[in-house]
Amino acid sequence: MHFTVILKSISLCILILFTLEAGAISIHSPQRSLTRSVQEDVFFSVDVTCNVIPTIQWTFMSGAVSRTIGTWQPGAYTNITVDYSSRVQPYDNGSMGLSDLRLQDAGYYVVTVTEAAGSSKDAGFVLKVNEVLYEDLQYLSVSALALACLAALLMLAVWLLDKAYRKIVAWRCRAQMPENDATELQPL
Repeated sequence: MHFTVILKSISLCILILFTLEAGAISIHSPQRSLTRSVQEDVFFSVDVTCNVIPTIQWTFMSGAVSRTIGTWQPGAYTNITVDYSSRVQPYDNGSMGLSDLRLQDAGYYVVTVTEAAGSSKDAGFVLKVNEVLYEDLQYLSVSALALACLAALLMLAVWLLDKAYRKIVAWRCRAQMPENDATELQPL
């Protein structure tokens, strides 16, 4: 009887340990919705706490595609996919930096933290990427410059036409005047 109580107590302790270990993953993030412009950098800030060294995996999802960005274990290994290798900076606390944003980077980012025992926890982020406004300003300035050049050419054309008109009028007036005709003066 006493042996059964000890076995039950040990089983209960083991069950409690596994329960505590499975629920020991914590992911904290101050901001889950981010907005950046094209060519800017974004920092997905998370603070992962875990009883053991976790495996951290980041995944990108959009309406058209779902792909793994990278997987790493703090202090052990880092495996970033080829598509993101030059733009991703992994951090030991689970955070990730993504540089040189593109429009197609807009979407849903998921961080999955997994323990060696197999339990895991996810957290999601929404990233909106805006087009850079200076492209619109560049288009506007080029258009304004083209219109200014066109206006200058039109003013030059009007000025030249006015000069030509005045010369033609002067030439016609001279053509209508009598040439060195002798004019007689009549006595009064």
